[in-house]
Amino acid sequence: MKQHRKSMDEKQRLRMKRKVRIRKAVSGNAERPRLSVFRSEKHIYAQVIDDLTGTTLVSASTVAKTLRGETKDMKPVDAAKRVGEAIAEACKQKGIAKVVFDRNGFLYHGRIKQVADAAREKGLDF
Repeated sequence: MKQHRKSMDEKQRLRMKRKVRIRKAVSGNAERPRLSVFRSEKHIYAQVIDDLTGTTLVSASTVAKTLRGETKDMKPVDAAKRVGEAIAEACKQKGIAKVVFDRNGFLYHGRIKQVADAAREKGLDF
């Protein structure tokens, strides 16, 4: 029997459905901004957003100058953990202690979970 595999278009369509469903409930404001995480095949990006003004307050990623050399030879999960630590440190510098976590339609495991766990360990509250 032939096994059914989902195409990339189908996977992205399902992720977008989850994203819209999550964004109905999750919104960031000045006192509790939204920590949004995006995962591509090679890199991971995290940014803290104030949705009321539409501004990005803090960001960190594996392509940022500060982390690029450091995460280049790491496994993707370890690089995601480093991005989580970096976003928490940047939030502390900006005086942000509490955030709302937005997994952006991705399942909460692997690299997404590593970003969240590392940010929590460094003192970010969500």
